[in-house]
Amino acid sequence: MMLSCKSASRLVSQSLDRPLNWQERLALRFHLVICRHCRRFGKQLQQLRLAVNAMVQQTERDTNITLKPEAKQNIANAINQHY
Repeated sequence: MMLSCKSASRLVSQSLDRPLNWQERLALRFHLVICRHCRRFGKQLQQLRLAVNAMVQQTERDTNITLKPEAKQNIANAINQHY
């Protein structure tokens, strides 16, 4: 049975946080072969994750930010939990 776009987008998102099992990977790959919208969504999600990670690293290195180290870490942790 073929995945719906809703299920495929959910798996794309989950694949950033956990390894998919072989059945999930196979179903997702098949769906992505035929659905350019979900392929685009996956690329956008990866780019968003890279941008957030870069922002976290830049924030941690920026000496002009006057937040206490604990506050910076709390912000970074909150961002990482969501992405």
